[in-house]
Amino acid sequence: MSTEEQSLITTEVQTENTTRADRPDETVLEARSLDVYYGQDQALTDVSIEIPEHKVTAMIGPSGCGKSTFLRSINRMNDQIDACRVDGELSFHGKNVYDEDVDPVALRRKIGQVFQKPNPFPKSIYENVAYGLRVQGTVDDVDLDDAVEQALRGAALWDEVEGKLDSSGLDLSGGQQQRLCIARAIATDPEVILMDEPTSALDPVAASKIEDLIDELVEEYTVVIVTHNMQQAARISDRTAVFLTGGELVEFDDTASIFEDPADDRVEDYITGKFG
Repeated sequence: MSTEEQSLITTEVQTENTTRADRPDETVLEARSLDVYYGQDQALTDVSIEIPEHKVTAMIGPSGCGKSTFLRSINRMNDQIDACRVDGELSFHGKNVYDEDVDPVALRRKIGQVFQKPNPFPKSIYENVAYGLRVQGTVDDVDLDDAVEQALRGAALWDEVEGKLDSSGLDLSGGQQQRLCIARAIATDPEVILMDEPTSALDPVAASKIEDLIDELVEEYTVVIVTHNMQQAARISDRTAVFLTGGELVEFDDTASIFEDPADDRVEDYITGKFG
């Protein structure tokens, strides 16, 4: 990374919206000595981290360092991989999500996820958003039309799709599809939204809209985002976690500290482009 690019990241950190900085750090997610294996291969190694509520936490690091594995561990999406084994603890509001009495489906209602590639269902825009409410059986308890509208408004999509809710979600642009997926995620009223490289498949304009949306969503939700774009992490996050090869969490701190004065030389080497 050039000196000019490094300066750009630093400037973006300094101009980050500071209104969230004054909030107390209430821990909502906590990992303690978390190890994750895929068969004999270890994907995460002794990861311990406390993720604060109503803030944006970014996960950065080179490909294959365990960022997405950690994200999928939070809401037990790794359960769908037979060879996956998890040791240690990962708690949501103090409750280990891997305890036997935890229902993964119920957990995912409180911890929603948005994936790298927009994945709307082959249904109408309306039914894409209403799907989660129907599945969890709460349609009799809510005004479905109002719930769909509020979710679309929350995803900054309502003004673009009002009047064509019966149209297929697949007919939307890539950026609109991703915001539709965000609307689907927030319709069930989660507390945490996990985002796995949500802008990597989008053009810069659409990506910018998602970043602006994340800045709004964190007022209501806790956001954890995996990104390969260090400038993006600098722009949108309050805290940044740096994973390196072997699934090791090398450093976790305020985003400004990570990008301007990292404590670990390996983090500085990664940020300045010496490897990764």
